[in-house]
Amino acid sequence: MTEIEVPIEHVQEEIHHHALHDKNETVSRGAILSAFLAVLAAIAALFAGHFANEALIEQIQSSNSWGYYQAKGIKASIAELKDQPEKVEEYKKEQVEIKKDAEEIASGSLRHLHKHESLAVAVTLFQVSIGMIAVAILSNKRRFLSLAMILSCFGLFWFFRGFVLYN
Repeated sequence: MTEIEVPIEHVQEEIHHHALHDKNETVSRGAILSAFLAVLAAIAALFAGHFANEALIEQIQSSNSWGYYQAKGIKASIAELKDQPEKVEEYKKEQVEIKKDAEEIASGSLRHLHKHESLAVAVTLFQVSIGMIAVAILSNKRRFLSLAMILSCFGLFWFFRGFVLYN
């Protein structure tokens, strides 16, 4: 679940170098947009990693709860063999609560995983947008800048989706 970091520092430096020495509108807009996208990509990557970790921790907790649930089932079976109906009833009641907790924890893990996935898509779209901006600046073609802006909008959608949709 760990994100692969794509080094974009060189691209950023090249864009800023062109922005300082070229007064072209595409260069200026591209430099500003790429800086903004780099910040968003960093934030999205940070939160994507956080949510991946939370999903993993909750999945482990859920597995532990299911193990505890099974242990109570085994104890209930042993108590049944020993003809201890009050113990059987106690273990069965405990199992109901343990099952409920395990399912809630698993649900939280799934929510965190969905957040991670949305933010990972956002990071990818932001990085591709930064690449398109570099192409726009180096080739001096505005259509690449337009494509980068469209991809950035999709990136923003996935970025906000990761925070809003699964709460």
